[in-house]
Amino acid sequence: MAVKKPAPKKTTASKPKVSPKKSNRTLGGKVKWFLIKCLLWFFGLSIGSVIFFKFVPVPFTPLMVIRAIENKMGDKEVYFDHDWEPIDKISMNLQKAVIASEDGTFLTHNGFDFKALQKAYKSNERGRRIRGGSTISQQTAKNVFLWQGKSYLRKGLEAYFTVLIEIIWGKKRIMEVYLNSIEMGDGVYGAYAATEHWYRRDASSLTPMQAAGIAAILPNPRKFKATGSSSYINRRKERIVREMRAVGKINY
Repeated sequence: MAVKKPAPKKTTASKPKVSPKKSNRTLGGKVKWFLIKCLLWFFGLSIGSVIFFKFVPVPFTPLMVIRAIENKMGDKEVYFDHDWEPIDKISMNLQKAVIASEDGTFLTHNGFDFKALQKAYKSNERGRRIRGGSTISQQTAKNVFLWQGKSYLRKGLEAYFTVLIEIIWGKKRIMEVYLNSIEMGDGVYGAYAATEHWYRRDASSLTPMQAAGIAAILPNPRKFKATGSSSYINRRKERIVREMRAVGKINY
């Protein structure tokens, strides 16, 4: 008689307990990676926007939006006049006038006039009022990409964008964007709108004195007038016309 062998007992091997994986990243590491991603996005978007506006007209600026909001909140008429004009159709007299008035070393500096900055700083320390040390390049960077104000953050970003446009745009494009975006009256932006508003003519046919009239009001274009001007603005016009002769031929 065959004897059945007992079936071998099944042994269940105990599985090793798997502990949940701990993240190798500490909180500090996550914050660091987040900041790195933010910086990469910032550099990508900022450089990309500068490259984009090298070829495409700037449709509006932050200042235009701010002025419209200010007028709306103050129950004033929201007036906005802005048309893009290629630099080849903007009077050379106006280009010389803004250089003579705003930035005498525009054609030779790399975005910053450190002598003008130092002079403005010393004069401000003594409590004297003087034209700011910002170049046309710095003003363009601020007008197109940033907000108004005097914080260290904005000034730092202004310097960053100034370097970018000097490298990517060059002087001719900087002047073109500047003359098409700067405030030249209450609700009046750019050379085309300004020449039509003040003189009822096109931007290519300005005389030296008319160009000087527009340049003379740039420190405060909502207060001063290019025509029917005060004695202060008339003196500025005459000085600008004299300094325009020293600018000489403009070769971008």
